[in-house]
Amino acid sequence: MDKKRRWMKTFLKALILILGISLLGGAVYLYFVSNFNVGVILQGGVSVPVILYGLFFNKIKKKGHVFICAIFLIPLAFSAALAIYGNNDNAEFDEDVAIVLGAGIRGEVVSANLAKRLDATVEYFGKNPDAMIIVCGGKGSYETIPEAEAMKRYLLEKGIPEDRIIMEDQSASTYENFLYANIILSDIFPDGFSSVLITNDFHVYRATKLAENVGISARHIGAKTEWYTIPANYLREMTAVIHTWINSPDSIKPGQYIPV
Repeated sequence: MDKKRRWMKTFLKALILILGISLLGGAVYLYFVSNFNVGVILQGGVSVPVILYGLFFNKIKKKGHVFICAIFLIPLAFSAALAIYGNNDNAEFDEDVAIVLGAGIRGEVVSANLAKRLDATVEYFGKNPDAMIIVCGGKGSYETIPEAEAMKRYLLEKGIPEDRIIMEDQSASTYENFLYANIILSDIFPDGFSSVLITNDFHVYRATKLAENVGISARHIGAKTEWYTIPANYLREMTAVIHTWINSPDSIKPGQYIPV
């Protein structure tokens, strides 16, 4: 029994160390291949206690293990809830407009997750070719053109007609995506419009709430998230959701929310 227990402890210690080192390595990789953001910092930060937990695993008492596991279960449960919500699409494919939320670009090239959003948009347009598409996103510090411009170019290359694409290229956050998109769309659809928002699955819950805050009642489609960006994006999104919960709708101002 003791031999089996020692083997199990060794296995768990190795597993935790591999997880921690993988998280740290993933954060370093994202630093070089994507725009540096809060999610990358959080992933790197989380990796340190995970590695330390693995290193000192055998010296921690049973109650300590229970406490640590309980702490780690909280973000895992939070992430699972966001993922379930984000993958429960409810588009009816008769909406007037698809609101595609921006994400980081590298120079003029869309990121992997933004490409997923745009591919989902192309698929949506194939089922609802009468819809207008508004691409949202201004120019960030790592970007040479507005995100909306890069998104429009991507959609054009995928065969979306130019006269179906509208650009909102001034926003710097998810909230501003909706705020400025609503102004543009209200001019185009003075009698009102139905819409579907398209973003990555981790982002759908908060995006839906922020859309409601500016008066947009949108259905949603959650695009898949690149596997190697999942920890950083979900860690970042959890902090953003908590930030949204803390701030009441009446206190929201442009630029207040963490851009995603």
